[in-house]
Amino acid sequence: MKREFEMNMVGKLNYFLGLQVKQRNDEIFISQEKYAKNLVKRFGLDSKKHTSTSMSSLAKLSIDTTNVDVDPTLYRSMIGSLLYLTTSRPDIAFSVGVCACFQVVPKKSQLTAIKRIIRYINRTSDYRIWYSKDSNDCLARYSDAD
Repeated sequence: MKREFEMNMVGKLNYFLGLQVKQRNDEIFISQEKYAKNLVKRFGLDSKKHTSTSMSSLAKLSIDTTNVDVDPTLYRSMIGSLLYLTTSRPDIAFSVGVCACFQVVPKKSQLTAIKRIIRYINRTSDYRIWYSKDSNDCLARYSDAD
C-alpha cells in the first residue's frame, strides 16, 4: 500500500471509528467506554439506579395496543445508539435486537426495556473485548445473552 498511497506511521492505534484500542505487548483491548458513558448521559440515565442484567428473564415484549405510546423519534434514537454499541458489546446484542422490533409504534413497556439496557450500560461501561497474542487467527465472539 505504501507504493500506491502516501502514508505516515504516527504510532500505535488508540482510537478508531469510536472504538478505543489499548495495545500491549501480547494483547489488545477494544472498548467503547467513552461512547457508552456519553450515551448514558445523553438520555439522562446517568443518575438512575444500575441494573445487573440488560433484560429481565421474565420480560415478555410484544405488540401492545393497550399501553401508552411514546415518542418514536426518541425510541429510534436510543435503538440506533445501542446498535452501534453492540460492536464491542455482544452482551447486549440480543436485548437490543428484541427491542429493535418495536420501532414502528413503540409503547411505554418497550421504552422501559430500552432504559433498562442503558442503565445496564451505565453499570458496565468499562467492559471491553480482549484479544490475546496467543489466540488463533480466527476471531470469534461468544455471548450468553440468555
